[in-house]
Parts: sequence; structure tokens; C-alpha cells
Amino acid sequence: MKYETVIFDLDGTLLNTLEDLANSTNYALEMNGYPKRTLEEVRNFVGNGYKKLIQRALSHDVEESVYEKVLHDFKKYYEAHCNDHTAAYKGVPELLKELSQSGYQMAIVSNKGDAGVKTLNQLYFSEYIPVAIGETSGIRKKPAPDTVLEAMRILKANPDTTVYVGDSQVDIETARNAKIPCISVDWGFRDREFLQENGADIIVSTTEELLKEL
Repeated sequence: MKYETVIFDLDGTLLNTLEDLANSTNYALEMNGYPKRTLEEVRNFVGNGYKKLIQRALSHDVEESVYEKVLHDFKKYYEAHCNDHTAAYKGVPELLKELSQSGYQMAIVSNKGDAGVKTLNQLYFSEYIPVAIGETSGIRKKPAPDTVLEAMRILKANPDTTVYVGDSQVDIETARNAKIPCISVDWGFRDREFLQENGADIIVSTTEELLKEL
């Protein structure tokens, strides 16, 4: 085994959550009198947590009370609709089963809100992934290494045999800050060219390719 511990990003890596994120964003915008965003726009807004998503969706400075209202409406709607259209990417369940049976330790670390991360992990991957950490108060989110290091602490993982798998530049930076390697996937929210431009060392296009790298 090249690695013993695999830490995954969630959105754009294990799960295609884009449509539910876009619908929730547009619900909150529309409720507060702001224009809706396209799926592709929301694709480019995600990756840095809910707060940054809503800031980008608003596209200009607004009063703090307005921003907080839009964010609140987004969170409330997404909590109820986070699994309307979400699905695992092709081959992901089979990949996780194979890794689990081969003795790999696994975790999820995401900038999605912690409740959403734990809910979706419970629905899709809890059979294989015991640790799922999202954005929460008191710990810095990605690209700070804190949440990855926390997952490693819980799993008692050796940094020399731990790898991070994600789909964005945030994930590349996070792995670098945690001093572990990163494998980037191009089936998610960012394409191969973008990942290459942002310093990806290894890029895979299928779960079969990912398994070989692990």
C-alpha cells in the first residue's frame, strides 16, 4: 500500500451536490430580491464554504444584515433540500468499498457546514467513512490545514502515508499546508486545465485511475 489513510473532499469529489447548492442559493437570492445565478456561476462560487458562496452570489457589497438574512435563508433551505438531486459520482461507492476492504482508513474533510457534511456522509458513506468534518466554529476551514490535521489526529494517521483527494485549488492548497500529497480529480467542479494552472501534481479522471494512484 502506497498510502494507509485517504482524506476526501466531499462536494465535487465524492458527491455531485451542485444542483442542490444552486437551487438553495437561488431560493435565498430570490427570497431577498436578488437575481438568480446559473448553474455554471454557482459551480465557480463553491469551494470556500457557505459564507463565501453567498458573498460571491450577491456579487457586490450589501449591508451585513442583508447578507446574514440571505445566508440564513440559504442554510435553512439547503438543510431541508441537500439531497434532492445530489448523488455519488460514478464509481465512488465501489471505490470506497474496495479501499475499506483493503484496509485503508478514510475521512471526509469539507468546507461545507458540519451538519450537512455529517448528514450526507450518514446517507451515503458511513459504512466506509467513520470521520466526517465540515466547517464549524473554533477551527479554521480549508485551505488552513486544521480540519485535515484533526481528521488525522482522530484516525491516528501517519502523515507519511496520508493523502488528500479533492477537486479544487482549495484542496491543493490544503494538502500543501498540511504537508501531505494531493491527488486532484477532474470530474468535479473544476476541470483539468484549471487544476494544472493551480499546481496540481496528480490529476485523475476516473475512480479506476484514482485507485491505481492509491
